[in-house]
Amino acid sequence: MADELEAAMIASAEEVLAEARELLAEAVVGEQELRIAGTRLAESLGDTLRIAVSRGGRLESEG
Repeated sequence: MADELEAAMIASAEEVLAEARELLAEAVVGEQELRIAGTRLAESLGDTLRIAVSRGGRLESEG
């Protein structure tokens, strides 16, 4: 179950990153759009870091 949750979180982060890149490629972007994108990127980065720490802990306990 943990692996499925991690996979879903990583897929979500990939989607957020793709959307942010598209937004930043636009010539004119509103402040609110940038704030929303930044917030979503920060949330995704936090999730991804939790996954990395969790996996690192599991690897250390196995080794």
